[in-house]
Amino acid sequence: MTLTLETAGAVAVLTIDRPEKRNAMSFEMWSALPLLLEKVDADEWVRALVIRGTDHFSAGADISEFTSLRADPAGARRYSAAVHAGERSIAELTKPTIAAITGVCVGGGCEIALACDIRVGADDARFGITPAKLGIVYHATSTKRLVDAVGPAWASQILFTAELVDAPTALRIGLVNELHPAAEVVQRALALAETMASRSQVSLRGAKTIIARTRDGHPTDDETVHELYEASVTSPDYAEGVQAFLEKRPPRF
Repeated sequence: MTLTLETAGAVAVLTIDRPEKRNAMSFEMWSALPLLLEKVDADEWVRALVIRGTDHFSAGADISEFTSLRADPAGARRYSAAVHAGERSIAELTKPTIAAITGVCVGGGCEIALACDIRVGADDARFGITPAKLGIVYHATSTKRLVDAVGPAWASQILFTAELVDAPTALRIGLVNELHPAAEVVQRALALAETMASRSQVSLRGAKTIIARTRDGHPTDDETVHELYEASVTSPDYAEGVQAFLEKRPPRF
């Protein structure tokens, strides 16, 4: 298996480590993602996750497997189910996720990046989603994530042309949050993760839940949201945050 999960303090790092294939994701790798993300979610010391590649982020799914593992409709369904279970495990993680993108970020690599909350890219990275070169219909959930990030017009151009998008364009259309020299991308992502890990986890969990609900068409207050509000004001984090402000010191969450 060519995924590695390491933890340093409050930040976990998941590395796609298959450089000989430009970090293309095999069926085995897709299938391993949910268990790895479960470990991150269950570790109470981990407060944020960074996903990175080695030289490249990921060239996507390993197409060389398609003639065997996706050779018929049943195989295609099984393969797609593994891909989207892996993607969902990232998207549904209760902790903040940051993609640190260098090199190519194509196809399934873009699915992984778009499943993250934040994307930090190299200024020479390239992005693309290329099912139109393979005769595949892109999954509805993944399409929605793309539309949410870049809007329907750019999602149409990316999917209809299957052309790669350069880093400045990716920044302009909202596919990435920030660009940095390639050598600085991982450190920037780790710094962001450390900042998030230092903030109130009650606030972060509430914000992540409400952002997801808004994205899914539930932008108004309801009982679930009010429960988040009430849980925050009765939390130790709230007491510490207010006390730290009054004492003019950084909060210790």
